[in-house]
Amino acid sequence: MAKRENEHTPLPVPNGWFAVEFSRDLHEGDVKPIFYCGEELVLFRTRSGKARILDAFCPHLGAHLGHGGRVMGESVRCPFHAWQLDGETGRCTNVPYSDQIPNGAGVRAWDVQEKNGLIWIWHHATGAPPEWDFPALPEFDDEEWTEPRNFEAIFEAHVQDTHENNNDNVHFHFVHTASEIPDQEVVYTPNSTHYRITSYSTRETALGTFRIATERDSWGLGLNAIYNSGIPGAGLLLYAATTPIDEHRVHSRWQLTATRNLVDIAGEEFMKAVTTGVEEDLDIWKYKVHRARPMLTKEDRFVADFRRWARQFYCEPTADEETP
Repeated sequence: MAKRENEHTPLPVPNGWFAVEFSRDLHEGDVKPIFYCGEELVLFRTRSGKARILDAFCPHLGAHLGHGGRVMGESVRCPFHAWQLDGETGRCTNVPYSDQIPNGAGVRAWDVQEKNGLIWIWHHATGAPPEWDFPALPEFDDEEWTEPRNFEAIFEAHVQDTHENNNDNVHFHFVHTASEIPDQEVVYTPNSTHYRITSYSTRETALGTFRIATERDSWGLGLNAIYNSGIPGAGLLLYAATTPIDEHRVHSRWQLTATRNLVDIAGEEFMKAVTTGVEEDLDIWKYKVHRARPMLTKEDRFVADFRRWARQFYCEPTADEETP
């Protein structure tokens, strides 16, 4: 019986660092309700400029801190009875109408960092602290590279499926109309959450014909940095962050930057190619099921390797453990 519930093996939200906002879109004093990793949260920027994330519901009578909450120094103030919750610890620090703060009054404070133009939250199914990190990229602070162009979208998919696409070189031919199935090399950093995919192509540009290397670096299931190089002294970088809203939806944010000598020649075309490629995948992600034990050919080896690597981001064994 071809019923989705019979064919589909659900995956939980994985562990890792996930982006929740562009840094430039959260200003001092801003308070925003957000929903990621299946959690109701409040995001705010303190008076000292720190981005903070807490569980959303006040420990007093349950008001949502993101709807009407206000920044007070390094805390967020509840819109209902003005209890103040510290952004770093989540502890209640002030009840303005009482000299008593109930023992244990507070909410969960999440691990947060800002890097590469984005605000990141650490999610772990058991609440464990961060177990790994990812690098700051020098291109974002280099005057020879342009200010990033941003693009974002929400769509129906599991974050592992969107990431798996990078490793599925066969689909580039049949979905994205590549002239042939691209050759690629995949190198997994030993005992690491990082790996790199490298592929090559010959392209004609306004600067001449070059052999272009495309390198896709990945850290965890929510972060990719895609470099195009091969033109001397020039380069393109796409920084892609995909965050699970829940087990069925994701929010993707892309940042494109290029060397100033290349941006007007190829930057806009590169961005258009990326967004068009994502659009071509949307219906497949939306309607597909996740097969934990797919039937694979030898040409699908990159998918099998990826799934073995991806197991580390789940606390409990998944059915993918049996992927060959």
